[in-house]
Order: sequence, then structure tokens, then C-alpha cells
Amino acid sequence: MARVAVGWGVRELAEKSGVSTNTIARLERGEELKASTIEAIRSALEAAGVEFIPENGGGAGVRLRKALH
Repeated sequence: MARVAVGWGVRELAEKSGVSTNTIARLERGEELKASTIEAIRSALEAAGVEFIPENGGGAGVRLRKALH
């Protein structure tokens, strides 16, 4: 969801996070990844404006940060 929210394809997210496209595909299939790999992907998405919302009874999620005017 986060990748689509910022309008990125798999290749762009891979490039921005410094991992392979196969790693992004593995993440999206729900396969287990190293913590450092997940952090690199998360950091790239957060830099693009994604906010990760923790589990709150309705499930974890993402949203885009509001732009400051």
C-alpha cells in the first residue's frame, strides 16, 4: 500500500531503498526479510512522505503525511 500511495513501481522503491526488485517482491508476498532490509525500505518510504500507523484494533496501515503550507 505504501509504495502505491507514493506512486512508485517496484523498481523505483528498490532503487530508493538500495535493495533488489526481487527483495521488494519478497516483501510484498509476505516473506521474511532481515530487519536491516525492512528498515531501509521503510526509511525510503518515510522520506517520500509515508506515515506508518501502528496496530490499533483495526489493523496496521499507512497514510501520506499532510503537506505543510
